[in-house]
Parts: sequence; structure tokens; C-alpha cells
Amino acid sequence: MIQTERSVFGCTIIELPKVYNQAGSITSLSGNIHIPFEIKRTYYLYDIPGGEVRGGHAHQELEQLVIAASGSFDVMLDDGVNRKIVNLNRPYIGLFIHRMIWREISDFSAGAICLVLASLEYDKGDYFRDYQEFLKAKLM
Repeated sequence: MIQTERSVFGCTIIELPKVYNQAGSITSLSGNIHIPFEIKRTYYLYDIPGGEVRGGHAHQELEQLVIAASGSFDVMLDDGVNRKIVNLNRPYIGLFIHRMIWREISDFSAGAICLVLASLEYDKGDYFRDYQEFLKAKLM
């Protein structure tokens, strides 16, 4: 049986609160309220040249919420057995990614901004940057 939190099936879309009026919309987020972790780090990707792929790694402990703050892109999720691709294209929709899930982000539209909320501070030791090493760790 697949542990949901360690499979692509546990990576879910979260609809974020959206307040709309004629002047525009706003989405406000709080860790442990709107998303299932405390936010320890926030970063965003932008000015991505056409055809580039970002990500290409997994995390041992860190969890993330990925949001298309502007434009669109695809997130490929891989748990070592199953793969799925999620298209993100709305700033009030986030993709929750559990730990031990390989991810690659591609097919960025012009002007896309990928906003990432992370459960931990940056720690280079938390990364699997080699897919074969990731697969070995999944079997443990």
C-alpha cells in the first residue's frame, strides 16, 4: 500500500482564500491555517527563459506550496513509482508538495512567476539532486 504523504496522490491542490472587489482581488495566507505547515521561507522564480526546467530535486523533510503568482507552468511530481503533471495558472490555487517527492517545473508562460512557500529554512543537506539517489532513499 502506498503511503499517501510519500506519494504523488498526497500532493494536493489547495484553493486559497480570494477576496474580490471591483478594484481587484487579494489572497492572504497564514501558515497552519490556509496551508498545512508553518511558513519558514518564501521565494519566487521569474524571468525564466523559454524551454527551461526548474526544480529537478526532492527534499528529505521540507514541504512546499507552489503557486503561479502570474502566468502558468507545469509541475511534474514523481514519487519513484507514479508520476503526475499539475498545471498551475491561477494565483489563488496552490499545489501542496509533501517531502520525498521529486519535482520538475516546466512550460513557463511568458512573464510567469512561481511563488514557493516552504516549511523549512534553506538547508542544502535536505536536497536530493540526483534522481537515482532519491530512488534509493525511497526504498529505505
